[in-house]
Amino acid sequence: MTAPTDLGQAAGHAGEFRAGGTDLMARRPAGPYVDLHGLPGLSGLTWRPDGSARIGALTTVAELAGDARLRAAHPSLALTAEALATPQIRAVATVGGNLLQRNRCWYYRNPSFSCHQNGGDSCPARAGLTLYSAVIETGPCVAPHPSSLAMALLGCEASVEVRDREPFPVGELYGDGSDPARDHLLGPGEILVAIDLPPPVPGERAAYHRAIGRSEAEWPLVEAVARLVLAEGRITSAAVAVGGVARVPLRLPEVEEALLAGEPLDRAAGRAAARCSPTAQNGYKVALLTGTVLEVLERASGAAGAGPEAGPRR
Repeated sequence: MTAPTDLGQAAGHAGEFRAGGTDLMARRPAGPYVDLHGLPGLSGLTWRPDGSARIGALTTVAELAGDARLRAAHPSLALTAEALATPQIRAVATVGGNLLQRNRCWYYRNPSFSCHQNGGDSCPARAGLTLYSAVIETGPCVAPHPSSLAMALLGCEASVEVRDREPFPVGELYGDGSDPARDHLLGPGEILVAIDLPPPVPGERAAYHRAIGRSEAEWPLVEAVARLVLAEGRITSAAVAVGGVARVPLRLPEVEEALLAGEPLDRAAGRAAARCSPTAQNGYKVALLTGTVLEVLERASGAAGAGPEAGPRR
């Protein structure tokens, strides 16, 4: 392990970058790794006068979940962070590590298989067990993107800062999912430094929900965030993003447009299924997708009763 003292040193070392390290033991990477933990300037939340915020890449997930000001300004992000993994993992896992983690496909993580992700030229999952695979086609690989925070940040219209580059929208960190060999598009030596959140939107209501196989500490089968602004009973602004269903986190413009056009929530949520092409084993995800989207729409709009996650921003 290499332990640099600044970003320049870190970028110059060969090896995989290590942040919280929660996934390294599970993957057991063959090569060396570079420990970013403790580098100055990469931790904590900084609030600007206009209400926008900068989140250092080494900020822990637990810090996001527990920050009262973040929960008030961007509740969908705070609620997503709160739902991740276990308290122990949230205490050490970092925001940057969550955004840049590798996928959980059991074929990629089994050394007996060759796939696009480990240097091969095929996706064995397509002809194998697809129970948890993507249901929205974006490219040759069908492993769903693993980052819940990426989905939430996409819904928040956040940007990312990468060393020696101008800030760019978080969606560009992943592209369109057509590259089957990569879970993100950063090159060797490129270091994610921070995430930039825009100012909060007055009157916005937000909600997050994940469908999982057990009560807690489980990877989402499908997850969604919704951010809505209502005026006189009508939705005047909408952002809906989903995860667990494609190679990249996705916004759902078809759902957003339906909401702005005044369609009923259930009909708008149903439009999320339009892009789905499930296999014989994961067709259940289509119903989960529309149901999960409807859940966050109802919570955010207050149609299901206004809980803490659906309250308007002050």
